[in-house]
Amino acid sequence: MAVIRAREQDIRLLAQLMRAEAEGEGELGMLMVGNVGVNRVRANCLDFRGIRTIPQMVFQSPGGFEAVRYSYFYQHPREHHIRLARRVVNGERVHPATFALWFFRPPQACPPQWFGRLSGRYKAHCFYQPVYRDCPNVYGTY
Repeated sequence: MAVIRAREQDIRLLAQLMRAEAEGEGELGMLMVGNVGVNRVRANCLDFRGIRTIPQMVFQSPGGFEAVRYSYFYQHPREHHIRLARRVVNGERVHPATFALWFFRPPQACPPQWFGRLSGRYKAHCFYQPVYRDCPNVYGTY
């Protein structure tokens, strides 16, 4: 059962984002980017207040994803990417992105604070989650 409302074109858009932001990080990396996206739709807090749909989340400005500025974002997702997007929309969470709202690819070590608290690193990406009191919807159960 979906944890956010998503039409088929929304699933495809999320798959595009996951591919563009983390294809080089493999399946787990793409799932983590998807977690961040779903969390932003669920959050309704901080910089994500009023973000209620996948298109609003993907194209949020300011504060959205860097990949949407580049041509590689606009490649069609493959069936594999679409399946991964469905998994996160259906509630699959992967640590360290379980409650993350941000990710960042630093040139070296992950800064302990970058918008939120560091929840962990996976390959090149550092994931950050908000403090519970600032964003309780992210920590809700599915």
